[in-house]
Amino acid sequence: MRTFQYIQIVECVERLCIDCAFKLPSDVLNALIHARSNESSPRAKDILSQLIENAQIAKEERLPLCQDTGLTVVFVKQGANTVISPPPEKPQATIIDAIQEGVAAGYEKGFLRKSVVSEPLNERNNTQTNTPAVIHHSVVPGAGINISVMAKGGGCENKSRFKMFNPTESKENIMEWIVDVVKNAGANACPPFVIGIGMGGNFEQSCLLSKKSLLRNMDVFSSDPFYAQMEDDLLKMINATGVGPQGLGGDTTALKVCIETAPCHIASLPVAVNIECHSHRHKSAKL
Repeated sequence: MRTFQYIQIVECVERLCIDCAFKLPSDVLNALIHARSNESSPRAKDILSQLIENAQIAKEERLPLCQDTGLTVVFVKQGANTVISPPPEKPQATIIDAIQEGVAAGYEKGFLRKSVVSEPLNERNNTQTNTPAVIHHSVVPGAGINISVMAKGGGCENKSRFKMFNPTESKENIMEWIVDVVKNAGANACPPFVIGIGMGGNFEQSCLLSKKSLLRNMDVFSSDPFYAQMEDDLLKMINATGVGPQGLGGDTTALKVCIETAPCHIASLPVAVNIECHSHRHKSAKL
């Protein structure tokens, strides 16, 4: 059995939130650089250059990549042989409490915009801490902890969609629907995009899969050849729409398509599309 102190989790999440806001992951930056080299539109190429420069300035001057520093989404895998030792003043505190405390500290110390409201429809008062974060906690074999933090902006998240297809639906029709979702997102979701797709499971699992897929490295395709080919085909179809960087035309509407799947009911074929903007901010740590 391995024991981690509560404060270790707090400090780890705090650091991830700040780094996430200031430092674009290297694989995402490389994808933008690669897209610029292949872009045929001078205007689109210039926009991509500005996005690359923005990422460099944000890292060097420790400034947010985007003014929308996002709703914090945290994926945490806790080893079954791992326990969290709470502080004496919080004897009932859990790893979830530590994550929430770390998010609040990160957004305060990083001077990051706090974008969470306490309830959705009535008064919508800002919580002033960017908490509660959305936390997905799972127990896995082993004795360590893996934490991934994603800062999910509202503009791209608002354009995400879900549809329950009939199980007899063709691959071609599903792909056309996905392309339409991305095309309709347009400039409002700040392209070029990273597109997360969840297929299978049920209503909620397909949506979770679509978000989880966004944590995948940009150089990695699905391990299933069928879905790897589908990812490649979808990327080509999406880029053929001509939406382009910031919706102003060009060859680069998306940088990557990631598909994650799960078994599902014989009567169902759920598909979720989670759109991420070019400021694809996520960081991970292993304790």
